[in-house]
Amino acid sequence: MIKKLLRLTLALMMMALPLFSFMETLNVFAQDVVSVEIHYSRPDGVYTNWNLWIWEVGKDGKAYQFDEVGANGAVARIELNSKASQIGFIVRLGDDWAMKDVDADRFIEVKDGKAIAYLKSGDSTVYDNKDYKAPEIVVVEGDVLINIHYRRFDGNYTGWNAWVWPKGSDGAAYPITGSDDFGSIISLTFDASKASEAGFIIRLNEWAQKDVDQDRFIDITKSKNNVLNVYLVQGDVTVYYNLNDVDLSPKFLSAKLEGVDRINIALSVPLTLKENIDQGFVISDGTNSFPIRRIMFAEFLSKTSSRMDIFMQEPLDLGKSYTISHPNYGTSDIVFNKVFSSEAFEATYHFEGELGALYTPTKTEFRLWAPTAQAVSLNLFDSGHEGVAKQTIEMTKTLGAGVWSVSVDGDLDKTYFTYTVNVNGIENEAVDPYARAVGVNGLRGMVVDLSKTNPEGWDSYTRPNDIPYTDAIIYELHVRDLSISPDSGLTNKGKYLAFTERGTKGPGDVATGVDHLVEMGITHLHLLPVFDFRSIDETKLENNRFNWGYDPQHFNVPEGSYSTDPYNGEVRINEFKQMVKSLHEANIRVVMDVVYNHTGASADSDFSKIAPFYYYRFNENGSFSNGSGTGNETASERSMVRKHFIDSVVYWATEYKIDGFRFDLMALHDIETMNMIRAALDEVNPNILIYGEGWTGGGTPLPESQQALKINASRLDRIAVFSDDMRDGIKGSVFIDTDKGFVNGKLSLENTIRFGIVASIQHPGVRSSDILYSSKFWAKEPHHTINYNEAHDNLTLYDKLMATNPEATQEEIAQMHRFANAIVLTSQGIPFIHAGSEWMRTKFGDHNSYQSPDSVNQLVWADKNTNMSHVDYFKGLISLRKNHAAFRLPTADLIREHLSFIDSPANTVAYSITNAPEETWENITVLINGNEEATTFELPSKGWVVVVNGEQAGETSLARVSGNSITVDAKTLVVLVDSQSYGSNQLLVWLGLTLVALAGVLGYIFKDKIFTKKA
Repeated sequence: MIKKLLRLTLALMMMALPLFSFMETLNVFAQDVVSVEIHYSRPDGVYTNWNLWIWEVGKDGKAYQFDEVGANGAVARIELNSKASQIGFIVRLGDDWAMKDVDADRFIEVKDGKAIAYLKSGDSTVYDNKDYKAPEIVVVEGDVLINIHYRRFDGNYTGWNAWVWPKGSDGAAYPITGSDDFGSIISLTFDASKASEAGFIIRLNEWAQKDVDQDRFIDITKSKNNVLNVYLVQGDVTVYYNLNDVDLSPKFLSAKLEGVDRINIALSVPLTLKENIDQGFVISDGTNSFPIRRIMFAEFLSKTSSRMDIFMQEPLDLGKSYTISHPNYGTSDIVFNKVFSSEAFEATYHFEGELGALYTPTKTEFRLWAPTAQAVSLNLFDSGHEGVAKQTIEMTKTLGAGVWSVSVDGDLDKTYFTYTVNVNGIENEAVDPYARAVGVNGLRGMVVDLSKTNPEGWDSYTRPNDIPYTDAIIYELHVRDLSISPDSGLTNKGKYLAFTERGTKGPGDVATGVDHLVEMGITHLHLLPVFDFRSIDETKLENNRFNWGYDPQHFNVPEGSYSTDPYNGEVRINEFKQMVKSLHEANIRVVMDVVYNHTGASADSDFSKIAPFYYYRFNENGSFSNGSGTGNETASERSMVRKHFIDSVVYWATEYKIDGFRFDLMALHDIETMNMIRAALDEVNPNILIYGEGWTGGGTPLPESQQALKINASRLDRIAVFSDDMRDGIKGSVFIDTDKGFVNGKLSLENTIRFGIVASIQHPGVRSSDILYSSKFWAKEPHHTINYNEAHDNLTLYDKLMATNPEATQEEIAQMHRFANAIVLTSQGIPFIHAGSEWMRTKFGDHNSYQSPDSVNQLVWADKNTNMSHVDYFKGLISLRKNHAAFRLPTADLIREHLSFIDSPANTVAYSITNAPEETWENITVLINGNEEATTFELPSKGWVVVVNGEQAGETSLARVSGNSITVDAKTLVVLVDSQSYGSNQLLVWLGLTLVALAGVLGYIFKDKIFTKKA
């Protein structure tokens, strides 16, 4: 009986299972469709190109258009196959992610299969129907008079102005035009047909300082009768449209911890001294208050001031956060400022360990240095740019006082991440400064298994041999310029992969790409910035935007626009490595142009979001110092900034096998940091080349004695600087188009040319009194000096010569061009060539082509074909230098011993190099004629062979000089070799070739005997 009951129960269950499955299926179908309805109102009534980006939380998104536009705005009705409880959305203009209606991601709750939202332009609130009231549509036509009322608490408006632009267009500067009781007034006329919003920045002079370091916007639809008044208050981000809304009550403008016992404060309304020592101020950590020792006003003898220093009785604990309060001024957080430079801060927060996302196949440890943060959390994503975090994990301080970390189990390769950092109650989402991979546009970091990014053979191929520093011949190139021209013959135009293509040809069957570089004989390829920079939108590469890349975003990540896929972070890494491997296999070393002196963003950079005020230098008034000329400068003298730069160069040198680094505006870095970088790279390879610009882009708080300036080059350990003395001595000032130099018509520059020839070292044949810019011999050794004529910035040499000598024929321009480069390539030190100079590259007079189109910047290979004699001249000079050690002596002592100057006519230079070590030619004489006419030189002896003149260069005999004098053509450099050693050398070459040929003949004659096996 029991068995029968069990069988019956089992049968009933089997009958019921399909029914349960059917009910479950119905339930799934009922929940799989979400109806999304979004109403969007704009006060200007303009909806053209506005659209929606919508995603299911945790998944990728998609663009949707509005279905209809009516009197109450635009409406989109969409059905999604989803089970989500939330739908994310962004309202944007076209497909431009920079043109969002509201910056933040917003979300709609799904209820009963529906997600409905009502939106107002510029309002982040997601309304439901009962709370929503459509805004009045305001259409503004014609010109609007905007009056910007600007109030500064110090009353000083000298030099302040507004930079204003129609949203989405270019801007212009507008000066102060008047004043009233509120402050200054800047009046301007705005064309409302161009945009419904006017972007603006209040700035001092030309970007010396910004009042608020972010873009702000004025809503033109708020105008009345085509007049709009807005009110701005110093340091306040709010744009006020009504004077009555402006808060002018007494408040703290800033409170900064300048030392362990000193706080500097600024008040909006001056304070009058009272008898009590603390003046009513209270310093607190949230639990305890701390006694004040004294208060010192900025105006020392005054009894009323709005700026003052508060000195504490005891040093504050730098591991805590503090506030300052006053009955009349409210409360303010105390931010760390100059205390960052104190020994106490360094002792408390310096961290020697590895930072970033430390990957293994079984877990990844995330480490972030954020010493002043109150809380940090890790956000993990499936996508590099879309959707919301699939997981958020709180981080803790377990490794040191300033380091937040968390370990996440599992294989996180290709998982994207950000950090949410809370500093003084303000939360910011930031990308890890140590990120080694990122998603598109660098919006999120990416965990990466670097071993999987290595191209085939990465660990086994043979790299170029190490060479002495002065043996280097550097060729400067922009990645895009090499291949982008339609006549390049290269397939991967503008990409890293263009450097992997071989056998490519251009017009006239000339070699292009890497084959051209090999043909030239260079030793080092200097690439303009190839780390991730901000100025190119990697989602819109079809726009063909160009930029040099001097606006860094992520120091440890390759730029995505040069890869074939910027969305997937591993692709750019692999293709960058393919480029390096290909160049190495072509016996060309790779130099990176690195820009550690500033970042593309300032207050909104990842550095600022994670550790405000630490990574940058600041002026006394609290604004970003601007030694870079681009808005900020990094504080290399601080230990964790220094560590970041050292870790970064070592990472590139090891992971990517980089052979050299060129430092942009190197003088913004302190000497100690640069020497520590040298020492760290020595651990990788002492032959890694380091050089940089020995100047700044503006004033800096870093003392001159600490700057890696040109005049301090002798204090730099095997680090070279560019010689602007040689550059401008040869062709004239780069800042004045028509200023001439030695090769194009200026007199009395012989000593400057001599100074360049000996690589800026002290030499008895050079006077220190009349060098173009320098007042002393600044190079200790020849490897301290980079000699050059031109680089990526300013006019190309060809354009400069055209500007200074407009009456000259093309033949005369070509003569001066060859003359200038012959001086550089036969001088001591390290020569530097700008790409395309070998065929007289032009940028059509563009001084600053950093964002000019490809038509200006591209290497045009047809020009190589047209100017092959010029190319051959370059090749000959390079071959001469590589094959003859006399032109690249490694030490200053050897230069002084073997190179001596010879008396010569005015506006000429002559010198001899005698019995140089490792040189086959015993006596070499170089004659340099800067005159407009042929000039006769007396020679040290009789019997010479000419190997370089104004038309040809190399090691081949071009002419013989039997006497002890020679006439040199105008604007010409001549290299002569004494007949005896030249003949001996040629005889050795001839004998060597003869022996090889003889061996070949004998081998052919007796091949049967040599290769026949014995029976």
